[in-house]
Amino acid sequence: MRRHKIFWTVIRCLGSVFLWLKFGYRRQTAKNLPGQYIVLSNHTTDFDPLFVGASFKKQMYFVASEHISRWKHAFKFINYLFEPIMRYKGTVASSTVMEVLRKTRAGENVCIFAEGGRNWDGVTAPILPSTGKLVKKAGCALVTYKLVGGYFASPNWSEKGTRRGPVKGSVVNVYTKEQLAAMSAEEVNRIIRADLYEDAYERQLKDPRKYKGKRLAYRMENLAYLCPGCGKIDTLRSEKDSVRCESCGLEFTYDQYGMLHGLPFRTVKELAAWQKEQTQKSARRGEGYRSPGGKLYAIAKQRQELLSEGEISMDGEALRCGGRELPLEDVSDMAMHGRHALVFSAGKTYYEMIPAEGCNTLKFLQLYESYRAIKTEERVG
Repeated sequence: MRRHKIFWTVIRCLGSVFLWLKFGYRRQTAKNLPGQYIVLSNHTTDFDPLFVGASFKKQMYFVASEHISRWKHAFKFINYLFEPIMRYKGTVASSTVMEVLRKTRAGENVCIFAEGGRNWDGVTAPILPSTGKLVKKAGCALVTYKLVGGYFASPNWSEKGTRRGPVKGSVVNVYTKEQLAAMSAEEVNRIIRADLYEDAYERQLKDPRKYKGKRLAYRMENLAYLCPGCGKIDTLRSEKDSVRCESCGLEFTYDQYGMLHGLPFRTVKELAAWQKEQTQKSARRGEGYRSPGGKLYAIAKQRQELLSEGEISMDGEALRCGGRELPLEDVSDMAMHGRHALVFSAGKTYYEMIPAEGCNTLKFLQLYESYRAIKTEERVG
């Protein structure tokens, strides 16, 4: 649409200046591109559409999380400018696939963040298994684009503040439609995984760079729900550059290089891996997690309906909120948007669950993933 192309040109220019001032962002302009393509990028910050868009002179349509469609007036403005393609996280996203194909068959370009969401530990998350099939069905070229440094500039767990340090973006590879047609869907997935893989801490340990900011550890409890000292849940509280356990008094800090001090873990990646392992052990013991309060909503037609309110709990049998209980076997998939909202589908209903302030949300997602892995092992075994 002509309107979208005009706004793209204007906002791309303004956005490039903004990104340089805020992050010192450096990007390579994409050159010698085919006429039509899908761009696949890794996902590191909430600013990634601007990061990626700055490299492409030709307008694209972005796939975005459904929750922005519930921003009322703000979404009307966003939709007028860019008309993003909505994706319901925690679902099979068939409607998203159809809309992407509609755009590409109309000759438009589309950008997708292949992980489906931002990662928590600096390592590129697995891409959605259906990505290769989608790229092949689109019948156009594929451009892979990689962002480096974004994890430290704006960690997924952080809030109210970014850090200024080296962030870069550039095209990794361009694959023609003829090359893609000669590949299987899994072969396409493999090249995407190889091109987009990034381990932020592996890079940082080899070549340390500073990321300067205020309150560097603020809201790390969005990620860290288990205390490494006493093992209690939801007892960690952050302030400025440090995190302290309200139960045992353990205290650790996070510095400008993204490193931890005061723990047996040097990096957030190591802390996250330990925590995930503990949750997997809890699942194998049949244990669960809870939060003293929260709300459960049904989402439909860009609206949310409150279904229940009260204590939230999850174990191997069910997810519960107040008087509502949803068997875990009915939950087909689960994801998070932002740092506090859990989204999932069960039956024909799309749900959003938000624990009370001070209660971690990630623990429920990781517990669900642990129980699902156990069920998969049982079926295979």
